[in-house]
Amino acid sequence: MYLKGDRCYTDKCAIERRPYPPGQHGQGRVKFSNYGVQLREKQKVKRMYGLLESQFRGYFHTAAAGKGKTGETLLQLLELRLDNVVFRLGFADTRAEARQLVRHGHFTVNGKRVNIPSFSIKPGSTVEVLEKSKKVLRIQEAVETVDRRGVPQWLEVDKKALKGTVKTNPNREDLTVDIQEQLIVELYSK
Repeated sequence: MYLKGDRCYTDKCAIERRPYPPGQHGQGRVKFSNYGVQLREKQKVKRMYGLLESQFRGYFHTAAAGKGKTGETLLQLLELRLDNVVFRLGFADTRAEARQLVRHGHFTVNGKRVNIPSFSIKPGSTVEVLEKSKKVLRIQEAVETVDRRGVPQWLEVDKKALKGTVKTNPNREDLTVDIQEQLIVELYSK
């Protein structure tokens, strides 16, 4: 889930080295029911984006009411949250850190200061670090490591000006995270 920031982009990633639970019986085979698999997928996505159950359910209902595939629309809505866009642009090392930086008012969207992490970004919008916040050490450190992590195709970043632009809506192919959104749709369709 890459919760520890930079470490999971190296060979020392604990999830890659030991993909099983800790302890003596961690390697025992556990078989989940269909419901269990669907629930685990939903919980994984919820924790990845740092959402509560009611927030996540709201995003799902919005995606279900929209046009297109519900799963892909859900992922688009989650990716276009301000805290996630700040993380993807490389202004923060983790989504939790991005959420805190947004909450503390370090960013503007199209020139207006926004401190709501769930603020929905539209294609063509510009996310910029405030002038006085450009000296914040955590933002400077995160920008230095952005090349290692990479910036998605649907975003454009200017590291010198600490500014990023959302070019288009993210496609399913642009999202490299291992999410099976169909399981989430099946879970909520019961």
